[in-house]
Amino acid sequence: MGDHAAKYNFQYLAGKKCKTLEDKDTQEYLMKWSMKDRICVQTFSFDQPFQAYQKKDFVLDFMKDPTVLANLRLLTSSGKWQSVGTAATSVKIEDMNCSVLSLSFFDRLYQTNVVRESGQIHKCFDEFAEDFQISDELRKMLLIDDSDNYCLFNDDERNELLFLIFSHLCLGGQVCQFEDTVDPYLSISKALYKDLVSVQKDPETHQLHTISNVFKITASNDDGQFYPAPADHPQNFAYLVVDPLKRIVSVLYHRFGSCVFS
Repeated sequence: MGDHAAKYNFQYLAGKKCKTLEDKDTQEYLMKWSMKDRICVQTFSFDQPFQAYQKKDFVLDFMKDPTVLANLRLLTSSGKWQSVGTAATSVKIEDMNCSVLSLSFFDRLYQTNVVRESGQIHKCFDEFAEDFQISDELRKMLLIDDSDNYCLFNDDERNELLFLIFSHLCLGGQVCQFEDTVDPYLSISKALYKDLVSVQKDPETHQLHTISNVFKITASNDDGQFYPAPADHPQNFAYLVVDPLKRIVSVLYHRFGSCVFS
């Protein structure tokens, strides 16, 4: 990739804030979930048309662009935010789905023993998976692939951006105080999803559909993987959400850990 000629150039849209993450109530929940000051959304514009088949060039250009390197943030192991600074020599890209338009996607949670009709999450005996304590059927459904309810969502559905956001919020950070009811997870997932995803109305059917392309990325240089973090973890993530019409890309980033106190 050393002879890769850049096609895309990027500009940082510093004034474009993520309304959901700025919201006071959301901030309080993120603190409770051990994600406050560890999650962010940043937005950049780009100057050339985008097609999904160009994703590798696009992401590599993004992770080499001087403006991106100076402004894209990552969290260090000591809990300090800094700019990426270093150009990637290689990138790994995973296509994520982005087609869901309604929270009815999660209705099936209420039709099993995961969530009661009231929104209360069913508890279970404690067990542990990786860095996560599992004390309820929701986290079990998200994490344990041989659990009774894992198959409520198939692999394609689990790769939907809305499901991923929901899952990340439910799992939280290192000292997460998880909720007894599902409502905060759902409402904040919906709001954050709406902040990130672009929709368009079909002129013939008049039905709304999403137009965003979503990629989960990691970036490496000669010293190894550095973005979103040196180590892989289910809660270390960077999603690029590309609006091909407006030519903007939003980055949803998080690194697993405990809240940063300033």
